[in-house]
Amino acid sequence: MTSTESNSTAKKQSHLQHFRVWRGDDTKGELVDFAVEVHEGEVVLDIIHRLQATEANDLAVRWNCKAGKCGSCSAEINGRPRLLCMTRMNTFDEDEVVTVTPLRTFPVIRDLVTDVSFNYIKAREIPSFTPPEGLEPGEYRMQQVDVERSQEFRKCIECYLCQDTCHVVRDHEENKPEFAGPRYLMRVAELDMHPLDAHGNRADEAQDEHGLGFCNITKCCTEVCPEHIKITDNALIPMKERVVDTKYDPLVWLGNKIFKRDGA
Repeated sequence: MTSTESNSTAKKQSHLQHFRVWRGDDTKGELVDFAVEVHEGEVVLDIIHRLQATEANDLAVRWNCKAGKCGSCSAEINGRPRLLCMTRMNTFDEDEVVTVTPLRTFPVIRDLVTDVSFNYIKAREIPSFTPPEGLEPGEYRMQQVDVERSQEFRKCIECYLCQDTCHVVRDHEENKPEFAGPRYLMRVAELDMHPLDAHGNRADEAQDEHGLGFCNITKCCTEVCPEHIKITDNALIPMKERVVDTKYDPLVWLGNKIFKRDGA
């Protein structure tokens, strides 16, 4: 291949893409237009880094592994919550405008960086695993059958895309104090499925204290999960079913009334 042919091939493998990136802080901001060179095989995070190196040196973005495993580079691309490092540029048409904005559900710190401390607060509100009384470390060995149902939930990278897309908090700021969000309701479900957890009825606790009743199972959290965890089907719906069994089943209600009366 001649040098001319090589240069021609290189040109075909790159093109200019119209980007709109949100710039600002918690007081004001705007979408700024950029024409950025895109090379074959790149992801959106590559383009953001190129902008930092060329036209917007002070552009703030949170990232770490660039492998889809740390959850740091969460943002919204064309209005959809996604990981910047896992969104390939070849999924967009060359003449398509690519808009990158911060997660809408959380306060903006600067540019694409948001304050996700809401999630840390909710994490602290979930009681940790409680082993049975008298069980010493090393006295019980987990079998695969014991963890099969909840093992899926351990894949969570805490990118908070599910928290961001959940309309319960995305569209209703007033719900935040009472609603843990899909990520932490999934955590409650994981502990509830643990064969040794002796904390008590976590499903009822999810309903009474963590806002499980707010969830109307639209599956938007499942749709944006980069780890493809079936949050709604395998965590939230089963937990709702257990709540119904204990709180709203008429036979259970009647039995509780009878036993309470006999106990009195």
